[in-house]
Amino acid sequence: MRQKKQMKMLGLLGLLAALPIISACAGNKGSDESRKEKMVQSVSVVQPITGTWINLAYKDVRNKYTNPQHFDNMDPKLWTAKVRELANMGIEYLVFMEVANEGKAYYPSKLMPWLYNDKLQSPVDAILDEAAKHGMKVFMSTGWAKDQDDNLLDPVIKERQLQIMEELASLYKNHKAFYGWYLPVEDCLCPIFAEHAVQSVNALTEKAHSLTPGKKTLISPYGIGLSEFDHPDFEKQMAKLKVDIIAYQDEVGCVRDKFTLPRLKKNWQRMRDIHNRLNIEMWANCETFTWEEGTNDRQSALIPAAYSRLLSQQVAASVAGVDKIISFMFGGIIEDPKSAYQLGQPVWSNNLYNNYMAWKEGDSFWKLFEAALLDKLVNSAKSEMIGKVDMKALADGRVAEEDSGDSRWVRFEKGHHEVVIDLQKNTSLQKVLVRTLNYNQEKIGAPLKVYVYSDGAYAYEDEFHKVMPVIELCAMPDAFLQALEGGTDILPKQKYSEAMMKEFQQNEALAMQNEEVVKEALSDDYDYVLKEKEDNVTNDIID
Repeated sequence: MRQKKQMKMLGLLGLLAALPIISACAGNKGSDESRKEKMVQSVSVVQPITGTWINLAYKDVRNKYTNPQHFDNMDPKLWTAKVRELANMGIEYLVFMEVANEGKAYYPSKLMPWLYNDKLQSPVDAILDEAAKHGMKVFMSTGWAKDQDDNLLDPVIKERQLQIMEELASLYKNHKAFYGWYLPVEDCLCPIFAEHAVQSVNALTEKAHSLTPGKKTLISPYGIGLSEFDHPDFEKQMAKLKVDIIAYQDEVGCVRDKFTLPRLKKNWQRMRDIHNRLNIEMWANCETFTWEEGTNDRQSALIPAAYSRLLSQQVAASVAGVDKIISFMFGGIIEDPKSAYQLGQPVWSNNLYNNYMAWKEGDSFWKLFEAALLDKLVNSAKSEMIGKVDMKALADGRVAEEDSGDSRWVRFEKGHHEVVIDLQKNTSLQKVLVRTLNYNQEKIGAPLKVYVYSDGAYAYEDEFHKVMPVIELCAMPDAFLQALEGGTDILPKQKYSEAMMKEFQQNEALAMQNEEVVKEALSDDYDYVLKEKEDNVTNDIID
């Protein structure tokens, strides 16, 4: 009788959780090697993020972690270090969000007082000089003339913007890093780009081209998710624009509408079709953040999204053929753990950095995840490998979209669940990918813990990727499960050597010790991390 190998998954869930297909890279060694390679191979279409906004001025609660008070935001050493870090991450384009705020400047202005110590180099100069050392290209902002809510219909604000542009051009137009202008006309494309926005963009563009011939102009409007592409004047309004580059906000972080990503995938392609007829570059502004509390609320702090979500945004934009992907934003959201200036929330920002860089470097887990998003997996799983009828969709080869209404998701109620996958023959199992949906507004949560193990072997391993700090993905010896379940005979019993049990106990003790160290290290400002772990409040969409 042929021996069968079983892979089992156990989830301990705090809220309703949804799992789609479990993609297992499995096959016989040797003869199936080429097929396994195809399973993890993804096309090279997915673009990295090559630009980010630089945010100098935000002071409201949204920037509780992205612009903290324990660092001097005007210190040129800080910005020199951050630009160097961004360059090491592969960032080529820097976009100033603003160069002034509340009537004060971040550069040596003669129009207004300075926000920084006049005995030190200005933040604008520090960023430009360091960018030049790394061959980076900087878009100079034209704002803010008043504050982050500049009313471009106000003639006083409009005139001050033009004055600021003239002053900036006189100071920096010949700087090696000066590449172009960011025009902060963040108007909505819904239903179409308004006439007043078109006029504002064109007035600033004409001024920019007259002051700095050959320099690029960039805008970043929002509303692509709710644009009315079939409106007879939609493309006509876009065709009026004289700007060189439009970097559309994808709004996945802002969550302006429910389940943005599925609709966004279609709309990126529709916008690509329009741009093919325009003489304007099409860039994507992929948002890296989610919200600590609430959604799209100035009373809620920005925190890092899971990289699984961000990668899905990169895929959506790349498949549509955008010219470049930039982001609002990296600073305070994606932070190098080695940085001396940890601007953001110190756990998740470092985690997002590690995952993003791992993807860039070709990490097999993230390339497998990318392949799933691109529908490039070769699936050898069969529905009969799963005994439970209501769980057969886990092995049907279909990948669900980021939408709770997608029937390809398998739903789990609160509690403990076990999924047994019978591979039906002795199989070398190489990788297991678990994708989950997390959506706070519908109380859909990711599993608190996921254990992966097979019968007949010691299953403790540490080579598992943590998608988020609040989700633990780990292998579990069946002896531990027996104890957890009060001795219920869920798994075949296994005898462990004294040495193996001692190793396991040591690992458990070390894990508990590390958790206590983390708790003590986190300041009151970061207590929300622990609170979210308890309450299962996580990012908007976690794959």
